[in-house]
Amino acid sequence: MKMNLKNKKSMAARTFNVGTDKIAFVRIDEIKEAITKQDIRDLVSSGAIVIKENKGKRKIEKRKIRSFGKIKKKIRSRKQNYVKITRKLREYARQLKLQKKIDKKKYEKTRKQIRARVFKSKAHMKEIIK
Repeated sequence: MKMNLKNKKSMAARTFNVGTDKIAFVRIDEIKEAITKQDIRDLVSSGAIVIKENKGKRKIEKRKIRSFGKIKKKIRSRKQNYVKITRKLREYARQLKLQKKIDKKKYEKTRKQIRARVFKSKAHMKEIIK
């Protein structure tokens, strides 16, 4: 007589957050007696139930890099770099204006260039301004 172990399989799948296809039974006579989730956990640790590994290259690792073509930078880090550089350059431009090294018109032009990402760094900005 063959016993239906579908309920046991689905309980094991729910317990370990995997699909029912990943669950494999080895020692069926022990599994028939399992009633609770704790029984299922004990059977997995003893080896009566086997949870199959994920197939494929990525397995279940989430893809963190979402960008175009060959650009492999993470979007969040790219934005953080932009914010750091922009704040640094705006502060430097403000200091130059306060020290009267550049006039108001030049200051506004520099701010627009910072916004347009003309400057790659503070050193690059110094080079272009002077």
